[in-house]
Amino acid sequence: MRLICSLIFTLLLCTPVLAQTITDDSGRTITFDHPFTRIISLYAAHSENLFNLGLDDEVIGVTQNEDYPLHAKEKTAYNARDGVERFLAAKPDLIIIRPMLNQGHSRLWAALERNGITVVSLQPNTIEEMYEYWRTLAKLTGQEVQAESMVADFKSGLGRVEQRLTAFPKSERPGVFFESIHRKLSTFSPDSMPLFVLKMAGGINVATDAKSRNGTNIASYGLERLLAKSAGIDVYLAQYGAMNEVDVHTIMNGPASSRIKAVRDGNVFLVDERLVSRPTMRLLTGINTLHGLLHPTITR
Repeated sequence: MRLICSLIFTLLLCTPVLAQTITDDSGRTITFDHPFTRIISLYAAHSENLFNLGLDDEVIGVTQNEDYPLHAKEKTAYNARDGVERFLAAKPDLIIIRPMLNQGHSRLWAALERNGITVVSLQPNTIEEMYEYWRTLAKLTGQEVQAESMVADFKSGLGRVEQRLTAFPKSERPGVFFESIHRKLSTFSPDSMPLFVLKMAGGINVATDAKSRNGTNIASYGLERLLAKSAGIDVYLAQYGAMNEVDVHTIMNGPASSRIKAVRDGNVFLVDERLVSRPTMRLLTGINTLHGLLHPTITR
């Protein structure tokens, strides 16, 4: 038996690691034959997911304003305006960005790639894409088992949410306008994560005619269309955070706001954008948070 075990161990040592290939969301094809172990994440959702995958030591840098999980604050902060030399000094083997950064700082990424650093651009827009995004992060870091556990846990949480939704019919679910950017009076594209959160929380999106802008989850809407739907808006929601620095007073005192049913009824609420717009496990928290706002009299 010992001889057989020794032979198997020797074969495993001699077996070459199979290269893996991914294509990122900016069209790069990346081939690698071992997990990356010195990672700089330039999107807070990437960082949160990497920590959820158990990569506390492997993540050596994050963005400047991260606060979740708490130990993210202990990591060195970077941004796309840092020079090439600052990134090279950290000796990362992988930098993970998103398409918006890829387009805005293409020369920086090209320079880093010329110096042997792998750059990957990722950002899912739907829940199904989020699962594959988690799996891609896992491939890059050798954490495939952990990613499948995340997917299973998220789907289990959704199962409980769906069971809760059966407790009341659609006729009892409020019509909702979900604001993404106040100054442009924008909402979200129909298949976006925030509107998935809204649906799972038991709300009905009134802006089903909104169209995605530039392939993002943001959809322009405008005052005229908003007022056309005003009688059916039982609740006015707005994400708040870096993308949308707004408050309830500003919304309730906007042009013609008094014509919106939700404003007249005082049903204007803010929700943390980190709970509804980022492709992380905390979308489940976002669903429960919105459910409490939309259905305050229903026991969770």
